[in-house]
Order: sequence, then C-alpha cells, then structure tokens
Amino acid sequence: MPKFLEFKIDLASFIGELSQKLENNTKKTNELLEIQEKSYANFVKPLEMMDEYLNQFFTPLTHINSVNNSEETQRVYTESLPIITEYSTKLSQNIDIYSAYREIQEKESLNDEQKRVLELNILNFELSGAHLDDKTKERLQEIQIRKSELTNNFSQNLLDATNAYEYIIDNEKDIEGLPESEIESAKFEVNGVIKYRFTLQMPSYIAYMTYGKNRKIREELYRAYVTRAPQNAKIIDELLSLKHEMSCLLGFENYSAYSLASKMAQDEQSVLKFLKTLVEKSKKQAHEELKTLQKMSKEPLESYDVAYYSELLKREQYDFDEEIYRPYFEQKSVVNGMFEFLNRLFGIKFTKVDATLWDEKASSYDLYINDKLKARLYLDLETRKNKQGGAWMHNWQAHCVDEKGNEQLASAFIVCNFPSSSKTAPSLLRHDDVVTLFHEMGHTIHHLLSRVNESGVSGVHGVEWDAVEFPSQLLENFAYEPAVLKLFASHYKTKEIISDEMINKLVRSKNFLSAMGMLRQLEFSLFDFELHTRVHCEEEIQALLDNIREETSLIKPPSYNKFQNGFSHIFAGGYAAGYYSYKWAEVLSADAFFSIVDEGIFDSKTAKKYLDIVLSSGGSKSMELLFKELLEREPNPDNLLRLNGVNL
Repeated sequence: MPKFLEFKIDLASFIGELSQKLENNTKKTNELLEIQEKSYANFVKPLEMMDEYLNQFFTPLTHINSVNNSEETQRVYTESLPIITEYSTKLSQNIDIYSAYREIQEKESLNDEQKRVLELNILNFELSGAHLDDKTKERLQEIQIRKSELTNNFSQNLLDATNAYEYIIDNEKDIEGLPESEIESAKFEVNGVIKYRFTLQMPSYIAYMTYGKNRKIREELYRAYVTRAPQNAKIIDELLSLKHEMSCLLGFENYSAYSLASKMAQDEQSVLKFLKTLVEKSKKQAHEELKTLQKMSKEPLESYDVAYYSELLKREQYDFDEEIYRPYFEQKSVVNGMFEFLNRLFGIKFTKVDATLWDEKASSYDLYINDKLKARLYLDLETRKNKQGGAWMHNWQAHCVDEKGNEQLASAFIVCNFPSSSKTAPSLLRHDDVVTLFHEMGHTIHHLLSRVNESGVSGVHGVEWDAVEFPSQLLENFAYEPAVLKLFASHYKTKEIISDEMINKLVRSKNFLSAMGMLRQLEFSLFDFELHTRVHCEEEIQALLDNIREETSLIKPPSYNKFQNGFSHIFAGGYAAGYYSYKWAEVLSADAFFSIVDEGIFDSKTAKKYLDIVLSSGGSKSMELLFKELLEREPNPDNLLRLNGVNL
C-alpha cells in the first residue's frame, strides 16, 4: 500500500541536506543526458520524479516558515532560497534537456498525459530562456535568484509589521458593540487594571473595523494596516524592474505578455476588455449601493467607515447580525459537516489520523473513495502569533505512478487563521470563515482527487493560473446553500439546527453591497495587470493606482493609503499579472455552480461529471477543453454577474 510522508524537518541540517540532494540531482541529470536512445520512460519520467521528490523535501520548510515562523526558520529559508533558485534556473535553462524533450515529443507515440507534460515543459523551457545564449541565461539566473530574495523579504516585512503593532484600549466605552467573544479575546490585565489589545491580525483587526464605534480608533487601526511595511516600496520598484528586464530578454514586450503565455486568456486586450466590461456593468448598481450606505452616517464616509456602517446597514435591511450566527458555526462541526457534504456530493470519506504534527491544534485525515485510500489532508485552521495571515492550500505530494511503476498518493495542507479555541471556549467562525474553508477545500480536492499518473500535470500541477481558482470558487458557493448548511450549522451549546429564517437572511445578505465589492476586486485586478505592462517607479505606481481608483473606487482612500506595499498576492505570491484570474475563473465556477444547483445538488449529474472530468484530470488537459467537456458549451459570463447579484 502506498505510504504518506512523515512530517518532520531538521532545521540544523537542512541546508546541508538540500545541497547534497541538489548535487545528487545534478549528477543524475548528467547521467540521464548520456543515454543514447532517450524516451519518455527512461528520460522524462525520472526527471519529473526528481522534481517531485525535491518538492516533497522542500515543502515542510516552506510550510513551517509560514505557520510557525521564527528567526531560525526564516534564517534557514532565506539561506535556502538562492541555492534552490540557482539549481532550478539552471535546470530550466538546460538546452540539452530542452532538445531531448522536443525530440521525444516529435518521435515517440505518447498518451495524452505524457503529451501534456512535454508540451508544458517545453513551454517552460522557452519561458526560462533555455534556447538563448549563455550570457542571457546567466543574467536570467541572476534575476530569478534576486526575485526570490525580494519576494521573501516582502513577505517577511509584512509579517513583522503585522506582529509588531498593537492598539491598547482602557476605556470600556470604546469596546461597546463588539461581540463578547472578541472582547474576551482582546482582554488582558495589568496591575489589576483591565485593558483590551487589538492588533493587525485578521480576526482582531476585522472585529474592531466591523463593530468598533470609536471612529478615531478605527482610523488609527486602518492607518496602521494600510501603511504597513513602507520598506516594501523599494522592493516593488526593484521587482518590477527585474520582471520587465526578464520579459524583454525572453522576447516579450512586458511582464503581462510573458504571464499570459501560460494562461487561458489569449492576450492583454482580452484581459483588459474583460475587466473593464465588468467595471461598466457594475458601476451603476455600486453607486446606488453607496447612496444607501451613506444614509447610515451623518458624516461623509471614509474608507475606515465602510465595514462598520455596512454591518449596521446589513442589520437594518436584513435584520442580519453575523454574531448571532457564530454559535452555529463551531469550527469542528463545520469541518465535519463539510466532510459530510463532500461525501454526499462526490462519495468521498475522511477518516482522522492519529499523528504528531507541527502544532497541537493541527490535524490530519485520510481520504477514501469506495473504501479505497486515495489521499491525505492536513488542517491548520486557527490563528496564532508567528503564523502568516490569510488562508491557503499547499500541495505536498502529487498522485502519480513513479519511475518504478509504483503508485504515489496525494497530500496537501489547508491553512487558515480562524479564531483560536481554548479549553473553555470553542473556535466560533463567522460565515465568511466558513466560505474561506470551503474555498480552500475546493483547491485541495482538485489536488487530492487527481487520477493522473504523471506528477507534472497531476492535481493542481499544470493547471493554467487563470483557471486554478475555478474549483475553489465553485465549492465556496455551496456554503450558502440551505441543504448544505443544515449538515453542520447547529448551535454549539443547544445543538439546535440553524432555522430556515436564519438561512434565508444569510442567503439574502450574500450579495449585500455586491457591486461595490465587485469594483474593489476589479480595482486590484486592473492595477496588477496594468502595473506589469511597463516599468513603474514608486511615484508612478501610486499615480497608476489613483487613476484606476477614479473608475473603480467610489470612496477615495486617504493619501496615506499605501495598499500596494501589502499586496502580497502579486509581490510575494504567484499572482503577478494574474490577479484577474479570480474573476476569469469565477465565470467558470458560477456557470458550473448553477448547473449543479439546478439539478438538485446531491442528485446532480453535473457534479459527478465534474468529479470525473475536472477534478480527476488535474492539469492533464487545458481547463478550456475540460470545461467544454463538462457543460458541452462555452462559458456564459452573465452567470458571474448573476452569482454576484449584479443586475444585468
């Protein structure tokens, strides 16, 4: 029976082990290149598995540095980045491997998965400059190493700034209106005096911005949040310059064009037209929403007022108070209910595994289909200090058949930052947290349910970046469906199942101020994409953002807002010139979602086809082809607006 890796890492010996692995890999690569009659089996497969095994070794360091960051993890991670980047860059520029891949592609009869592996590898070699002269390749390698250092510094600066800030309140009037659970979380005592600590960690920050009555404190917290890590401005300048230089060396006009070479979208004009069309279709409704929101305040609304007055308006319009719902979304109940939902939708079962992990609150589960073990899932859901903010899925092992013909099963992590539980109090989630969990699980099952035998295109590997959010967005939509909510939404004390009236209020409020929310996401997308069309310096970056906000931001942010310095998705993640992907993929997810819902969810034939066609295929085919196979037609963009409650 295939085995899963044991989660362990020795930081003291990591750099030495990494260097040895890379040395062995280089030696093995040279040996493979000596083979006279190269084939997929004796050449491509061993190289693919070498990459898979390196990822398996490196992932625990990446993971522990994100979920339990310390000076030691950061030191080891920082030291390892140039080492692995240099190795990866040299490998991706190896003209002999590139030539061998092209020769095998031309002469050998391959199955569809193998063809896709070669197709994507050849594209990646060309995007890495394998076909260019040595001087250019050397410069590209220098750029990649420096980029990896800068993105790591960007992320660490943001984490350090978030951890360093706290706002202390000692006047109880300033915490009036906050949920009791948030007050308890913030409370501490100094010399017998009760005080309240609020930070820039998401649960704490969102709590005061949503419920805090003191406008001056809201502005202070907001100012601290949007001015974090000012040193990142210089990093952004250098990153943009390096990306532009890299793109030009590879024959592209700019980084946006380079980025699109491996995505579904055809060209820059297609992306900009898509985004600007959504802006135009959303603006009228957004203006009406803002007029309604402004009526809640005697003073002109500022950016730091929106969450607070939105909550008041939601209560007034829908009699909706998110805090009333939290007792119904106890974390463990939500997780178990989500598992039950997936079991009924796809026939998959999760069984808890007894294992020692990196934190006592982390857990692991084995995934079965028809009583057959298929994959392993790791959960780390609660916020804590020295844990990177946000939520994400990180794949560890990919399903495949290795070079010896043995099956390898998939594994992946889901990391979130939900409220902490204690011995006396459970972790009670906001409904937004439930949506986040479903979103990350959508990514995860996309990876874990792969039936692909080639690691390079199994699970999330090989999926176009502007399609990778399709499975996550599809699953998150079900967090509003009554039939799904009733599987897990019960009061953690009384066990009372959530009422139809409460569900109706939740569903009605789903698209509350949705056009304003749409414009905000489109602002991020346009800023990212246009930012990467040419080199910008710090002043030009702000000017570009301000110009886009003229069309998308109905409330002008204060001049001190330096949002870009915290935009980790594009400066420390994989979304550079690709943030539009969220909306691009949402067209696919909205379309498929309505097909499943209209068929009754649990009786849906489309859901079963989705499992068999999309989830099982991973990146072995273009998502464009998989989607057409799923719904037997082209995507319908109007369903995106329908899903978001934007009137056509």
